[in-house]
Amino acid sequence: MVKDVADTRQLILRAALKRFADAGYAATSVQQIVDDAQVSKPALYYHFKDKAGLFQALVHQAHDERYRVLSEAAHGENLPAQLENILVALFSFFREHRELMRIAFATMFAAPGEVPANLDYSDKCERNFEFIHTLFKRAQKNGDVSRRFDCQDMAFGFYGMANFYLVGHLVCPDCNPDQTVAKKVVELFLAGAGAEPATAKTKIRRKK
Repeated sequence: MVKDVADTRQLILRAALKRFADAGYAATSVQQIVDDAQVSKPALYYHFKDKAGLFQALVHQAHDERYRVLSEAAHGENLPAQLENILVALFSFFREHRELMRIAFATMFAAPGEVPANLDYSDKCERNFEFIHTLFKRAQKNGDVSRRFDCQDMAFGFYGMANFYLVGHLVCPDCNPDQTVAKKVVELFLAGAGAEPATAKTKIRRKK
């Protein structure tokens, strides 16, 4: 049975994803990928220039999927609701696509030779971050977050917290953050962990 062209491409991507996630880019060969996908080398080279191009396609897919999740989840009447929905959606997506997301994070810390030399994904990272940045800019303009802080710094802070939980999600199979965790993360970020201001009653008591 002759495979459809699109199906063949997906077979190659799935086989490559598993190999790259399990063994890394450098230790994976084109022969291993085509054997796993049960296709020929010419079929792989029809869709991808080389092994580097195949890895690049997977990294782009990972960042594009993250952007899709962000875009679809960013609904809600205010920033806290939007951020909570985003985290819940990301937790769910990462749980179902660990291998794809592991590749995306691994590329950020890979040593020379562990990824293709000309791997390029910075524009997609910037696009994804700017989506979150835009939410904070809008919230600050509407008076929903403090003007004491730069909205880009706030976006970096939230993005960093989100990534910490997501990385933990990947390296710890038993870690399954849910909506309760998402709500706590957003509350911690927006409200802080400092002691609450003393009530007026307490202040009066202290004066006496």
